[in-house]
Amino acid sequence: MYKLLIKPVLFSMQPENAHDFMRAACSPVNIPVVSRAMRSFFAIDDARLHVEVAGMRFSNPVGLAAGFDKNVEMLGLWNALGFGHIELGTVTAKAQPGNPRPRIFRLVEDAALINRMGFPSEGADVIAERLKRARASALVLPKIGMNIGKSKVTEIDQAVEDYAYSFKKVLPYVDYVTVNVSSPNTPGLRQLQERERLEGLLRALQSLNVERKPLFVKLAPDLTFEAIDEAIACCADTGVSGVIATNTTISREGIKTQINETGGLSGRPLFKRAIEVAKFIGARTRGKMAFIGVGGISSAQDILSMMAAGADMVQVYTGLVYGGPGFVKELNRGLINFMDQNKCESLKEAVGVWGAGNP
Repeated sequence: MYKLLIKPVLFSMQPENAHDFMRAACSPVNIPVVSRAMRSFFAIDDARLHVEVAGMRFSNPVGLAAGFDKNVEMLGLWNALGFGHIELGTVTAKAQPGNPRPRIFRLVEDAALINRMGFPSEGADVIAERLKRARASALVLPKIGMNIGKSKVTEIDQAVEDYAYSFKKVLPYVDYVTVNVSSPNTPGLRQLQERERLEGLLRALQSLNVERKPLFVKLAPDLTFEAIDEAIACCADTGVSGVIATNTTISREGIKTQINETGGLSGRPLFKRAIEVAKFIGARTRGKMAFIGVGGISSAQDILSMMAAGADMVQVYTGLVYGGPGFVKELNRGLINFMDQNKCESLKEAVGVWGAGNP
C-alpha cells in the first residue's frame, strides 16, 4: 500500500513538506492504544534478534538514526514500527530555525537524500519537557538516545558550555546520549572532531554524567583513517561508551543524479564508504568499545555486512523514507530468514556465517 499509493503522493511533495504531512498524519499513533495496535502488526519479537550494546539490551539491532524526529513528536510511531531503539534530535541548547528551505533533496535514482537542515530545534528546554511527559505517559517505548549538537550562534570556543546545557537537560529522560560533532551543515562543527577540542568536550560531559549513562560520539565518513584513529583513542581515554559511524557525507562519489546542492548525502551511495569506515573502526573497537553502524543500509544483507565489519547494531534513516513503514519489519524478517536458512541460533552466529562467506 505504501509503495503503490502513499509513496507516490508523498514523493509528489517537496521532501520537507512530505515529512511535515507525515508527522501530522501520524500524530494519533502517539495514543498508547493505537501505538500498541500498530506494533502488533509491524514489530517482530524473536529472541534471536536481541542484542546487548554498552550494557543496554535491545529487542532487535535496527535503530532509527538521529534527524527523523528532531523535536520528539513521533515516539508512538517509532515504537509501532518495531524499532529496537530510537535516536532523537539533534537538539541544541538554544532554539533555532535551521537553514532556509528548501533544505532536503531527493535523489530517487540513487535512493538517496541530500540535506542541509542545520539543526532546526525547539531547544533543549522544550525537548526535555516533552521527554519528561513521554516518560510519564502510558507509551511503551524502546531504548531512547538523544543526539546533541552545537547551537549555530554559539562560537566554537564556547561549544563545551553549549553542549553541556543540552546534556544536563535531557540526561534524566534518555537511555544514552550521542555527541554530534560531524554534521556538515553547522559552520565549524566538524572542528570539534580534532583531538584537543574533542577531548575537552567529552571530559566536560563525562564530569556531568552522574548517572554514568552510555555516551557515544558520532563521526563523519569524510575523516581520514588517521583522524578516525585519533577520535577513537580520544573516546577510549575519556571513557566514552562507543562511536556511531557514519554521519552524512559531503562527497558526491557514485551518484547518478545530476544535482548541484550543498549538504550531507545519505542513502545507498554512502554504504560503500560506511563499510570501509566500519571495517577500520571495527578492527580497533571490537571487544573494547561499542560501535553502531550507519550509512546506506537498505537490506538485511547490509546489516549483516555492517555487523561483520564490527558494528554491534545499526541505525537507518534514508532507507525508511524509500522503504516505508514496513521497512524495519522487512529488515528483521530478512535477518530471521537468514538465520533459519543457515540454522543459526543467534544473530551473532548469523553474522559469523555471513562474514565467512563475504570476507
